[in-house]
Amino acid sequence: MLICEPDPKCRAGRFKGLHVEPGHALAQVAHYIHLNPLRAKIVSVVRLADYPSSSLALFGSRQRPAVLVADTVLGESGGLPDTPAGWRRYADYLGVMGEEETKLREERFGRLSRGWAIGSAEFKADLRKEFTARAAGSGGLELRGADGEAHREIRALLWEDRLGQLAKRLKVALDRLPARKSAEPKVRLAAAMKAVSSVSNVWLAEGLKMGRPASVSQYVRRFRLRGGANAASFKAAVLRVDK
Repeated sequence: MLICEPDPKCRAGRFKGLHVEPGHALAQVAHYIHLNPLRAKIVSVVRLADYPSSSLALFGSRQRPAVLVADTVLGESGGLPDTPAGWRRYADYLGVMGEEETKLREERFGRLSRGWAIGSAEFKADLRKEFTARAAGSGGLELRGADGEAHREIRALLWEDRLGQLAKRLKVALDRLPARKSAEPKVRLAAAMKAVSSVSNVWLAEGLKMGRPASVSQYVRRFRLRGGANAASFKAAVLRVDK
């Protein structure tokens, strides 16, 4: 599920998107959004349910839109009933959260507005596979509504996956790479990564311990000039990546 919310750091109302796992994680995001007016000091704890621009006001109304499904929010808040009394208890539940100390509230909700996905490790792993397949099929990746941090994080994950694939194809042990910055296995991997992705020199320099980012381009250029990219094993590895 993709959740969008206004970015509180942007007064222009810029929105960002997060992939959220159904169930507990989705309920936590709902609580976080419902508490936004309190964090912004627009309303008090006791007036949260009266804030007109929040879905909380719609959830408990008789004119609730069909797109608002209450099961997760109520179920993950103690199994509350979908009744006026149940929503009053949910408002009380939010009130307790809102009255907690600021530091504790940040520990609980502060990380929800950052990154690209919220949920279990298994949920993120499945998303990662989906993004990898999508990027391979289209030649690129677009995360609608995601902020810069989210794009950087998911791209790094995709590059890590491709590096693992290439290392396997090229028979290079990533956990036993030579220490030398320009070691041949490192340069082969860097050249292969550049052939199949938009990987940055910064990422390669840090991940493969190749020194300065500018040096990566020099090493790869020399590798290509001496015909390394024309070797049958290198071509096969590049052609088979993500297959």
